[in-house]
Amino acid sequence: MNRRKALAGSLAVLALLASACTGTGGSAEGADAEAPDDPSAVKGSITVLTHRTDLVQDGTMKKYAAEFNKTYPGVKVEFDALTDYEGEVKIRMNTENYGDVLMIPAVIEKKDYPRFFASLGSEAERSATYRFTDYATVDGKVYGQSPIGVVPGFVYNRKTWSAAGVTDWPTTPDAFLDALRAIRSKTDAVPYYTNFKDMWPLTQWTNVNGSVGCDPDATTRLAEGDPWAEGADLRVADTLLYDIVRGGLAEKDPTTTNWEASKAKLAKGEIATMWLGSWAVVQLRAAAEQAGTDPADIGFMPFPAQQDGAFCAVTSPDYQQAVNVHSDNKAAARAWIDWFTDTSGYAAANLALSPLKDAPLPDVLKPYEERGVELIDLDDTKGGEVKTIDNRSEVGIYKPDYRQELVDLARGAREGSLDGFFDDLGERWAEARDSLGS
Repeated sequence: MNRRKALAGSLAVLALLASACTGTGGSAEGADAEAPDDPSAVKGSITVLTHRTDLVQDGTMKKYAAEFNKTYPGVKVEFDALTDYEGEVKIRMNTENYGDVLMIPAVIEKKDYPRFFASLGSEAERSATYRFTDYATVDGKVYGQSPIGVVPGFVYNRKTWSAAGVTDWPTTPDAFLDALRAIRSKTDAVPYYTNFKDMWPLTQWTNVNGSVGCDPDATTRLAEGDPWAEGADLRVADTLLYDIVRGGLAEKDPTTTNWEASKAKLAKGEIATMWLGSWAVVQLRAAAEQAGTDPADIGFMPFPAQQDGAFCAVTSPDYQQAVNVHSDNKAAARAWIDWFTDTSGYAAANLALSPLKDAPLPDVLKPYEERGVELIDLDDTKGGEVKTIDNRSEVGIYKPDYRQELVDLARGAREGSLDGFFDDLGERWAEARDSLGS
């Protein structure tokens, strides 16, 4: 699975929004993609842009389209799989030709969604059935829907952890570091793997936000305060990552990591732990099957912090599917999004959290359920503001650069102190926030 540099990114945003204001998206702003009443009457051909290159290459998406056609026989579905999804789509969105259905790129600020995407309906209506609607809501209308939800956590090899004498989840960062030290001393495994070179896995650490303090308002706190203040969730997360690398508990040379290779290495116990998300478990278990090891060895644990004796983990959407506001086949595009979200089984196949509020938890989260881990749905009302601050500050909490700098600092490839590093981030964040009048 493919996931989601600073000045270049900011310039791309400015160019993108400038084009929108000059007519690329303005003429159709406010359009709706209404759900069709009669599936047999829906006709047309739609192109679905996707980051899931793996599922297109192995024929899985074609199978989904065949199932979709049993309900919507008049719709032809074609897929355009993009390896550098963010990079390619933000260029296409300077035109009107960016597919009929697409995953909303992170570069697009929420306030600009109506310029590029057709509304799926009101938040009041959709929030009764679906999770994550506020992540794509502008002025009461919803412009995207994620087909899956994700929960952050450490994917780990149970067998390797047990061989080191660690059988219970650490409850504090210090206890987690002790566990990694035990793995280093008692096994041949790399205790923790950063996936530094592939970059995007480092962005996953931002998903700690909300889990440390069990705080549904964690996103609002990012918009209104200093994310690296003493005790703040991101400071706790970044300090743990720093301590892991500083303590020699990660791979020796982060510049040579490889994401695809890391999956097989964790499956075989050569790597003990990686911070990712629940979406990764199915891929790691598949890697175990290919490696001839037991898929049940792949475990998933929450961030090592508790409130009142309980772990917390935040829920968040994966990419949100949206309808291109310029599409000539909005009804067909809307039909695809509804079917893929409600009926396809995509969430279950990926052991992911369903966006449907009444759906059961996936098997991968059963240990969370059994141990009373509280799942926190974050209030994303100020999510768009956070992204604006992030872009203006050029910190990049949703980009890998600053955590690459953090890892470099920890391994001695960059000069400075951790406190000085956090102070600089906080100052840049505050300056950008104040420029907005927040």
